[in-house]
Amino acid sequence: MPKLNVKQKNWLLSAHVASGSIWFGTALSMVAIALKNTHTTNGDELYAINAALKLLDDFVIIPSANLSLLTGGLLCWLTIWGFFKHYWVIVKWIATVTLISTGTVWLGPWLNAATSISDVERSQALSNPLYTFDIKGVLIGGAIQTCCVLAIIGISVLKPWGRRIVKAPEESTSSSS
Repeated sequence: MPKLNVKQKNWLLSAHVASGSIWFGTALSMVAIALKNTHTTNGDELYAINAALKLLDDFVIIPSANLSLLTGGLLCWLTIWGFFKHYWVIVKWIATVTLISTGTVWLGPWLNAATSISDVERSQALSNPLYTFDIKGVLIGGAIQTCCVLAIIGISVLKPWGRRIVKAPEESTSSSS
């Protein structure tokens, strides 16, 4: 497989850093907005904030997270880093796939449900246990996700674990008598 030259690698690395930064910045903004939403009593504001969070999730978080995964995969495939040569790369892969999966399975559906409930019920949504559960899940899960994305960025910069030591398979020696 041909490897990237330095200029190509730097462009791809820049796209990877940018997509990860957009993912982190938007997630942090969403947590801040969701925190503000905990004090909203006006039904129209409640729905507007949830709709804004959904918009950010659908059109910024999802694309930037997937672009981060794609560019990371290309960096592993097309550079000397590889997929399994370094512990820090393996940890980033596992963490990124886990974050995208939990966002897809839980956070996205919770946000979509909260937005739909607040659209129909407006301020009555605040007394709906399903809305309360969904929006707390979005806030707490979003905060955890944001911290995890920040940790992934830290791992990218610090590369705290080195190269894996792969032992060559030993030749089997059989004694024949």
